[in-house]
Order: sequence, then structure tokens, then C-alpha cells
Amino acid sequence: MGRRAGDLVPVDRGGDRRVLAMSNPGLDGAPFISSTLWAAVQYLQPHESAPPHRHTPAALRFVLDGEGVYTLVDGDPISMARGDLVLTPSWTFHEHHNPGDVPMMWLDVLDLPMVAALDAVFFEPGAAPEGGPDTGLGVGLDAGSKTDRGPVLRSAAERRWGAGAGLVPADTSGLPAHSPLLVYRRRDTDAALDALLEVEDAADVTVRFRDPVRDRDVMPTMRCEMRRVLPGTTTRRERQTGTRVSAVLDGSGTVVLNGESFDLSPGDVFVVPSWCTQQLYARSRLDVFTTSDSPVLEALGLHRTERVDV
Repeated sequence: MGRRAGDLVPVDRGGDRRVLAMSNPGLDGAPFISSTLWAAVQYLQPHESAPPHRHTPAALRFVLDGEGVYTLVDGDPISMARGDLVLTPSWTFHEHHNPGDVPMMWLDVLDLPMVAALDAVFFEPGAAPEGGPDTGLGVGLDAGSKTDRGPVLRSAAERRWGAGAGLVPADTSGLPAHSPLLVYRRRDTDAALDALLEVEDAADVTVRFRDPVRDRDVMPTMRCEMRRVLPGTTTRRERQTGTRVSAVLDGSGTVVLNGESFDLSPGDVFVVPSWCTQQLYARSRLDVFTTSDSPVLEALGLHRTERVDV
């Protein structure tokens, strides 16, 4: 589907991104996956670029397939690979470039419906970097080092805040409202999930992406988590207030939502409405990324979650 869309729809047709937005039929024609979140699959072809812009709705990218793309967030270059989570906080300029020969597809989730409800949506286009968008040597790139997939990227945010093991710079003054770390790598997520499975001696574990400096979510409006369910495992039924949008990275299985079953395979995206019961069954090891509006509900004292007895 992504390749067909890439052939039929250029990046600049009707805007400056190629996305397949998910419109929930239960929202009376509104172009959102839920009443609080907007979701789409974005597709970037080889040697193609999506020009810079910024907007007040915050965005995140979870890479589903492909390699070699990099994004610039306020000029900071971030390489993107399958299973990586990349943040585009509110009002940061961002652009995407694919200097390689392989297309890439990722899940976009924005808090657009929330921001629109507050009448606070603003948008501004940006200027392309000198040297053109397809040189692979834009702002912040290490032009002296290349691989067969393009330039070596050296993200300042990742070098400063991505050391892990609880190590951050001593000076944490002047931090933004969002996490200063803008990319969370799949290798780190994998290691955390494997370690948790071992130490908990469990078959179903979840890790949460956090601000490395403060005890808070990566975004003021969105929570991000990764869940791993081992083969043959059926999870407890659970429900919570607020919306969850989930994407399958690896594995196959079934999700049961309010008693209705849906088969799952890599690349599938599903939405869990507020107070809808959810239960997973893994046929093979199932890795599911989820983002939700939980930080907003917690700030308002409206967040509630419970396990439901079978």
C-alpha cells in the first residue's frame, strides 16, 4: 500500500507530507483516529525529502519499516531505523530526508484533536537548508564521514542525553517541557524488555519511555510504551480512561477489544477507546508500541485504570 501511494501521490501534492491518515468511523467523519489523537502512516521514497515546517501539535514517529532516513528537529539530525521512537515536540521545525535507495514507512501520532479543541493550532513553513534537501549534508551533519546509506548523523540531543544508565549532564537548567532526548533506540528498548522478562520471570512486560532527567513522560500530552508478550501467552483483561493507539512491530497474535477479536501482524495499527477492555494473545513473540493521552488525564485528575476479572 505504501509503495502504491508513493507512486500515485507526490510529497508536495496538497501539502508537504505523504501520509495515509486513519479516520475512525465512530467520529462522524472527523479525520482522527480518536477524539484526542491523530494517527497516520507516513511514507518516504528513496532520494526524496519532506520540507521543513513546524506546528503547535506535538508529534512522534515510530518506525515500522525501512532504513536510511534522517529527520532534522530544529536543525538536530536524527537517523531513523526500524523500531526507533523519534520525538517532534510542539513548535519545533522538522523535515525528513531519504538519501538512500530504500523507502521508509513510520507511524505518526499527533495530539492534534486536543490542540484543535483548545483553539491553539498554529503552523509555519520553514526554509530548506543551504545546499538543497537531497545532498545528505544538511544542518548538523558530519560531512566528513559517510556510509553506503548516506552521511553519518551526530545528534547533539542523543549525545548529550542518551548515555543511559541514569547518567545525564550535571547542569539540567533551562530544559524544555518535553524530554530533551529526541530519539529512543530499538536496541535499548529490546535490552530493557529482555532484562525485565528475566528479572520478573514473566511472559508479559511493558517498559515506558521517560524523560531521562525528570520523572515524567516524554511529552506533556502523550505517553509512550513498548510491550512484549511471549508466545502462547494471554494477557489479563484491562481498561483505562483515555485513548491508546498501538502498532505491532514484530510478531503475530490477537487483540480482543470489548469482546471483539482482531488478528495482529507486523505493521498493524489499532485504537483502544476510553474504558474499552483490551486483552492480547501472542502466537509468536509480540512487540507492541503504544502511545496514549494519559499525561493529560493524569494532570486533570481523570486517569483511571483497572484489571477486569475474566
